[in-house]
Amino acid sequence: MLEKTWRWFGRDDVITLSDLRQIGVEGVVTSLHHIPPGDVWPVDEIRRVQREIEQYGLHWSVVESLPVTEGIKTRSRDCERLTDNYRQSLRHLAACGIDTVCYNFMPVLDWARTHLHYKNERGGETMLFDLPTFAAFDIYLLGRKDAQKDYPDYLLRKAEQLAQKMTEPEKETLTHNIIIVTQAFIHGSISDGDDYRQRFLNCLNTYRDMGKERLKQHLSLFLNDILPVAEETGVRMCLHPDDPPFPLLGLPRIAGTADDLAQIFAQNPSASNGLTFCTGSLSIRPDNDLTAMARQFAERIHFIHLRNTARLTPDSFYESGHLSGCVDMYAVVKTLLEEQRRRKRAGLENFRMPFRPDHGIKLLDDFSRPSNPGYPLIGRLKGLAEIDGLQTAIERQLSETLP
Repeated sequence: MLEKTWRWFGRDDVITLSDLRQIGVEGVVTSLHHIPPGDVWPVDEIRRVQREIEQYGLHWSVVESLPVTEGIKTRSRDCERLTDNYRQSLRHLAACGIDTVCYNFMPVLDWARTHLHYKNERGGETMLFDLPTFAAFDIYLLGRKDAQKDYPDYLLRKAEQLAQKMTEPEKETLTHNIIIVTQAFIHGSISDGDDYRQRFLNCLNTYRDMGKERLKQHLSLFLNDILPVAEETGVRMCLHPDDPPFPLLGLPRIAGTADDLAQIFAQNPSASNGLTFCTGSLSIRPDNDLTAMARQFAERIHFIHLRNTARLTPDSFYESGHLSGCVDMYAVVKTLLEEQRRRKRAGLENFRMPFRPDHGIKLLDDFSRPSNPGYPLIGRLKGLAEIDGLQTAIERQLSETLP
């Protein structure tokens, strides 16, 4: 069975470790949120959080995330120091017995949504990304130089119409949501303040002359720098795909397709160079076959995010829960369970494959409880129960049909 895990945001999370124990979670996915990105994670801070988790009969299963700073992504003058700190943090995590680290290499933005309170047909609340709305933000609200060049004519027309209809409060909400709200709780590089738009533009400008191939090269150099330590300490690095997996704001995206991932693993073939298989992120591209990708990269998958998406139009998608949507969740979970069985038969120590219900639809009394965008209690608990039921049935089927 895949290990049931849950993303926990530390002591400030309204969902407590006691809650997680009650709902049947086995492993906790968390980070040292109070340590600034780029600083070394001290052993005593890692152990403090670890002990807190273990008091409830749980264990710290996955680090999500040990953030890769912009200085590493751009290979700034401070890159060597930041990389040394990253390596030291990996050593400290390994010394505490934590061996799975999720990270991403997305410039400036982590993940992007335009609507944080989209109501589905049943009245639940989820998140939506609409490309015309994002283009309106980029061109008319943010005012990024030459932004118009990145959009086809039909999107430019839609963006102009949307921008003209927006009230000033709507413009401010959209801008604040994209730059601040969806980033702040995941080591966002931009903090709130009167000049946050300009600080955001300044960050974007550091990538002005960087194309996809150069950013890929920077990822390869980063992996060259840290994988020897990961190999030495037994840490599995798990790259999270881009979300959404296509360019935004003139920024390159390098981890959104099977070809992208194959190139990343070919350039750095170390067994420690692994993947966070996120069905939500990868499913946004209609040309991604999630089941085929799970088979292709099975040996590299050491952490799993399971959720689903659906399209409203060719240019917009929303988070549709866990079982319903464009992802064939049965086929994906079956493929992952087959890979886990292969690892066990081969006598591999890393057969443990943690998954977490990624994001969730806000339901019932979720509306009376504060939560980070995409992270309600009931909606994720529903997803956890659905996936756990699915894998239980598949596991029994495999046991009855396979030796």
